Amino acid sequence: MKKNGWILLLFLFLGLLAGALLANWLKEVPGLSFLTRALEVSWSPAADLAVIRFNLNLEIRLTLLSVIGAAVAIWLYRKM
Repeated sequence: MKKNGWILLLFLFLGLLAGALLANWLKEVPGLSFLTRALEVSWSPAADLAVIRFNLNLEIRLTLLSVIGAAVAIWLYRKM
């Protein structure tokens, strides 16, 4: 299989998604709170140019499990 940037982005997205889903499922377990605690980052650029107006809201919630999922995805990509 040919490696390219799109495949890496797909692997990263799926790794982050798998880690986030696992963190969501395990958030009720008291002993694993350090893995499921989320760091929220938001970015909201906006412009009003009298002719066009736009707002963009981007929110990212990273947990330790999602970072581990991304690391596993990169490792799997490199093993291909």
